[in-house]
Amino acid sequence: MNEKLFLKDPEQSELGRKIIQHSILLIHQNGFEAFTFKKLAEHIGTTEAGIYRYFENKHRLLVYIAAWYWSWLEYQVAFQTHNIQDPVIKLKKVIKLLAFSVEDDLSTHHVDESLLHQIIITEGSKTYLTRRVSEDNKDRLFKPYKDLCAMIGNIILECRPDYRYPKSLASTIIEMAHFQNFFMNHLPSLTDFGNDKNELKIVAFLEDLVFSCIRS
Repeated sequence: MNEKLFLKDPEQSELGRKIIQHSILLIHQNGFEAFTFKKLAEHIGTTEAGIYRYFENKHRLLVYIAAWYWSWLEYQVAFQTHNIQDPVIKLKKVIKLLAFSVEDDLSTHHVDESLLHQIIITEGSKTYLTRRVSEDNKDRLFKPYKDLCAMIGNIILECRPDYRYPKSLASTIIEMAHFQNFFMNHLPSLTDFGNDKNELKIVAFLEDLVFSCIRS
């Protein structure tokens, strides 16, 4: 994790791991706007000042857990496509990973990836839709997200080496998977999936979109 994301590495102490674990729970439960360090401190039985020793503010904490998620997802993509030789099958696997709900990874005791996935869907864009985005980008705070996009872009190029927009399509797949999931559950008139709320239909839509672009 980029050291500029935190003041003190939360992975190196029990309190730090509790901050990550329970911030995910509270943000998922109440939303990022209602989340405060004061509420988090009361929830885990520590002081607000103690949390500020780890993170400059709640936005930096949100960027941290988002970066954690993108790094974890990049690993999942690499691991689950490692032995797949056919790039089309590989890309379809990636689309499913992006569109399906995430199960909690029990090997990471202090992070519930299923809840974190929902936070990324509802709150993820708030990490970069800020006035400080250029400065944060210079500090490489979004590198895990960029690395994931680059990985997916390379898979797209495996499918069609002369495709001109691999990075744009890669980021579109990620964002579209999240937007369609959010719309399906909260603004159903903006999708064709609002009635039955079936993630398989999001997968089918994304596959149609992606392979129509690649093959055109």
